[in-house]
Amino acid sequence: MKAAFIERHGGPEVLKFGEMPDPVAAPGEAVVDIVAASELMAILALVAGRDGADALKNLRARLGRMVVAFDRQGAPITADDIKAAGAATVIMRETLKPNLMQTIENTPAFIHAGPFGNIAHGNSSILADQIALRVADYVATESGFGADMGAEKFFNIKCRASGLWPAAAVVVATVRALKSQTGKYKITPGKPLPPELLAENPDDVYDGGANLSKQIANVRRFGVPVVVALNAFPDDTPSEIAAVRAIAQAAGAVDMAVSTVFADGGRGGLDLARMVIAAAEAGHASPAFLYPLEASIKEKIGAIATEIYGAADVSFSEQAEQQIGIYEAKGFGNLPICMAKTHLSLSHDPALKGAPSGYTFPIREVRASVGAGFIYPLAGAMMTMPGLGATPSAQSIDIDEDGNTIGLF
Repeated sequence: MKAAFIERHGGPEVLKFGEMPDPVAAPGEAVVDIVAASELMAILALVAGRDGADALKNLRARLGRMVVAFDRQGAPITADDIKAAGAATVIMRETLKPNLMQTIENTPAFIHAGPFGNIAHGNSSILADQIALRVADYVATESGFGADMGAEKFFNIKCRASGLWPAAAVVVATVRALKSQTGKYKITPGKPLPPELLAENPDDVYDGGANLSKQIANVRRFGVPVVVALNAFPDDTPSEIAAVRAIAQAAGAVDMAVSTVFADGGRGGLDLARMVIAAAEAGHASPAFLYPLEASIKEKIGAIATEIYGAADVSFSEQAEQQIGIYEAKGFGNLPICMAKTHLSLSHDPALKGAPSGYTFPIREVRASVGAGFIYPLAGAMMTMPGLGATPSAQSIDIDEDGNTIGLF
């Protein structure tokens, strides 16, 4: 989707279908994004409707609003303007149907849409939620990465688009993750965890627990009660589990439940389920967005950076300043914010662990996904097309002599 380019007759402009172009970039400059960060993926996840026909109309309208270029006078050119939205809707219409799956215990689950939480808005589709709510008493929907990312975007972007509001929220933690938030351990993807990380050390859990405390506060800021789910590992010790519970309760969570669903299946999550149901039935959710849509783009970015990430201030590059000015002048200033930043820290810097504060949050570039309906700032060195590892998984996938697929796992 992101590799389709249309060159305009009589000029050097390149129209990038499915992505908001940079209005201050040099003519002909192109950007390629990973599919999970594309505007088309975001649109799919944010389509809402009372029925299939309504959802299809919403999809068509959003695709039509996508800005694919700016003309020589600086006016935005939409997918409707180049008469591409109709064909795109025909191509996309089957994607509106969520995949109905089931767990090994036959619990139904919808799998639909995959916008990355560190680049896009990180939530499963509104359509899947709407269908599930019609057939189930309780629906759990996921927001990706930390609560500073997926949950913040869930409330400020997804809830605005859906009109729905959760009765309770679950913040998932592990003892290992809290220890890693101390910044003392070197963790390398694909390599075994450091032995010292796995040794009993409740003091490190308390030290790294500042991150959990902040994530709980972030969710409670939206007026929703929080339950902490501790995903237990066999080497977790009673003292470390007690430390997590103490951190959760001190931060204002309803309580913490130990989840052993990986080892024990559904019965390993019964305590968690009961706790979440009790929190939801208590009826204490009081909807509260972080910012009004009428605020300026800078004000909305500042609210997220200071209140959710703990920053003291926000800096904007010259390019970002120009882009913000153009978007507001073209009428896009009242859209919510979808921040692109690292998932390894509350901040823009992967090295800042725990709950950093007092730093300046840098915005180097700002994009607009008008069809999806949000402004899209890039913080620090965040990339929207991550590189592959030295040995991509695709290199191991093949067919054997009998025609069987091999190398998928």
